[in-house]
This record gives sequence, C-alpha cells and structure tokens, in this order.
Amino acid sequence: MKPILFIDRDGTLIEEPADFQIDAYEKLRLVRNVVPALIKLRDAGYEFVIISNQDGLGSESYPRASFDGPNDLMLQIFASQGIHFRDVLIDESWPHENKPTRKPGIGLVTAYLQDRNIDWPRSAMVGDRETDIQFADNLRIRGFQLRTAQFGGEWDWDGIAHELADAPRRASVQRNTRETRIRVDVDLDRVAEPKIQTGLPFFDHMLEQIGKHGGFSLSIRTDGDLHIDEHHTVEDTGLALGQALREALGDKRGIGRYGFTLPMDETLASAALDFSGRPYFVFSGEFKRERVGDLPTELVPHFFRSLCDASGLNLNLSVQGDNDHHKVEACFKVLARALRQAIRREGAELPSTKGSL
Repeated sequence: MKPILFIDRDGTLIEEPADFQIDAYEKLRLVRNVVPALIKLRDAGYEFVIISNQDGLGSESYPRASFDGPNDLMLQIFASQGIHFRDVLIDESWPHENKPTRKPGIGLVTAYLQDRNIDWPRSAMVGDRETDIQFADNLRIRGFQLRTAQFGGEWDWDGIAHELADAPRRASVQRNTRETRIRVDVDLDRVAEPKIQTGLPFFDHMLEQIGKHGGFSLSIRTDGDLHIDEHHTVEDTGLALGQALREALGDKRGIGRYGFTLPMDETLASAALDFSGRPYFVFSGEFKRERVGDLPTELVPHFFRSLCDASGLNLNLSVQGDNDHHKVEACFKVLARALRQAIRREGAELPSTKGSL
C-alpha cells in the first residue's frame, strides 16, 4: 500500500504572487526546500497528487493558456529532479459557486476513496490555507499548513518531510513535584541545538553534551528549589530525561541497543550501556573537588542513577583522570556518544531473543 501526499499548488509548491495568479513565466518561483523534501518523501514511498483551486480558470480574466505554460514548466522542473505527480487535479470554479469539487470539498478525489491500495493512515495534505486543512479533515487525513506571510501556518517543508518520512520518535514529559517543575522534550530522529535551562549553568553545559553528542533534539526546562540545594533539581531532571527517553524509544525496534569509550585530554571515560528495560547503574571513579562550577560532584553519579531508573537503562560508567572538570564532562560526553550508538535505527527488528525489551 502506498501513502498519498495531496499538495496544494500556489503558495505550497510555488510561491504565490500578490495577485494570486501565476499566469506568466516570470512569476514562477519554487517554495524554499520543496525539492529535497519531496525527494525524501518519494524515497519513503509517498506518491504525490496536486489539488488546486484556480478561480475562474478558462475565463477571459484567466485564460487557460496563461495557466498551462507556467504549470507545465513547473512540472518539468520537478520531473527533472525525479519528482512526478500521480495526478494534477484543478478546480476551475469561482468561490461563490460552492462546487463540491472546490476545496475544502473532496469532489475531485472521490475516485481515490475507492482505491484499496492507498495507505490512508500515512497519507496527508499540505497547503498554505485553512481550506487545505479543512480538506484534510474531510478526508480524515493529517493536514499541514505551510508557513506563509499571507496566511500564517506553522510548518516548513523540512519539518513536514521529517514528520512523515522519519516517523520521529518523540516524547514530552512534564514532571511537577513540590520541589521541582520540569519539562523535557526529545526527538531522537532530529538533530538540533540543545535548549537547556536548569538554573545551574555547569549542569546546563553537561546536559547540552547529551543532546549535542547524542545526536538528537533535546530541550529541558527545570525550575527547582535551588534555595535549599541542588539535589532535587539534578535528581528530578535525570528522572524526567530518563522517562522521556523510555517513551520516545517505544518498543525499541531497530535500535543498536549497546556502548562507547571516549578520551578527553588526560581523562578516559567508558560507558557500556544496554536499553534492556532492567535499570542498573555501576559507577567506577572518584572526584577530588566538592564542586565543579555550581554542580556538586556527589550528584554526578546520582544523576546517572536517576536516568537509569527512569529509562530502564543498564549503565556501567567509569572514568579516570586528574582534572575533575574533564572527568565530569567526559562522563556526560561518553554517555551521549553511547546513546547515539544505542538509539540509532538499524532496521525494524527487535534486538532481543526474548521478544520484548
């Protein structure tokens, strides 16, 4: 079965001019990043259908020839990049006619509703107007409103391709207690600059290592009782992050599952880990300083233990060296690199002879 991506034309594939008619070659401009996005979606198995309202097409104010030339050139450009459209469906009516073939009506796609080879749960609609989203609702498929200056919207083509092609493993965790209020967001299949705010700058810097070197999108906001001490902030952040990782991994199909060693100047750190579902933490190492920055060194292994407890992670972490700053940072970096290796998708099989993780 094949998923279908229904796509509006003006403002979605090609930029929409001020007069809302692309009736001349010089008005033809592709929307930013549409070509690589469609290539990614094509490679993920999607077929494409253009569905567009063209007010009064064929009338004296909008001759058919004025439309056909730029439209044919657009199709040729996409075809040159290996992007082909299963159908180009154009409604030529005026808005006041309220024809069922005009979006958000689904009159132009009724034949598709009888096609048993369409993967409807994965199919979607991309457009720049609210009527495109209403069209998607009428088909009971997902709708994406592309962000434009004219009509708003929240999506760009990169985000749409990621959402549909990558089937991203995401989780958002909100943890509120009397001591802390925490929000953690992860997307294991998207690379982005980490956004961390815990009230402890050195701890922020360490958590940034997890997102940066782990190769995934990580956002953490912690408001803790730092007027008492750092313990609850560090512990509960570890618990919330661990829960987010567990939820994002889901049934863990296709993951690498295991380990890493990392040098940092005079320091050597090793992280052997397993997303086994059975939390266990072993730490080998010691710190001479009571604090590095604003982070008590006694809370470093405690953070990792909390992370393991909440994520179902088995982690053996060891570090040796002379500089405590390097040793703490190496612990976070080596965990991050081990996570990158363990969460990477390598197929669709479950990496376990037991049948579950």
